Amino acid sequence: MAMPSLLPHTWTADEVLAIPESPGYRFEAVDGELIVSPSPSLRHQVAVLALSARLLEYSMRHRVGLVVVASFDIVPDPHTVVQPDVLVLPFVDNRPPRSWQEAGRLLLAVEVLSPSTARTDRQLKRRKYQEMGTVSWLVDLDERRVEVWRPGATAPETAAQRLTWGPVSTADPLQIDLASFFAHVDGEEL
Repeated sequence: MAMPSLLPHTWTADEVLAIPESPGYRFEAVDGELIVSPSPSLRHQVAVLALSARLLEYSMRHRVGLVVVASFDIVPDPHTVVQPDVLVLPFVDNRPPRSWQEAGRLLLAVEVLSPSTARTDRQLKRRKYQEMGTVSWLVDLDERRVEVWRPGATAPETAAQRLTWGPVSTADPLQIDLASFFAHVDGEEL
């Protein structure tokens, strides 16, 4: 009788990418640890859409980069596949990149926290974004605040009033009024 292996499996990016699509689930891995997440809630998706709209308008106006929403695979190393809820890829030769490989880096990774993903987003994925040299936003809908993590930081900057982002030296960085943003997400202001 064969005994099952008690050793944990270290997943490769190729193995994760080969998993057949399964409606209602997202498959990612960070440093070989498989992460399976359920479909996001409507509230989560409203937040993703609202943030991506603001980032898209800003990015187009300033020619900053390409704004993409999940699911889009980022493969920074052979044992990692992440799908930020919203991401910004830098332009390549003044045009949108055709792939993650062509872009080679992220300007911004945004994770909207959900009960099922908060631990992974706050710990595993946030650390991976920092290792990649990427600024990340962790959007906490329940607490109505955003944690801004920068590469090398040991603690986040917490934004509860206004979220500011300026990846290039432009005169006017993106400013998001968080009270208005969260009110929109919760249907208090339309």
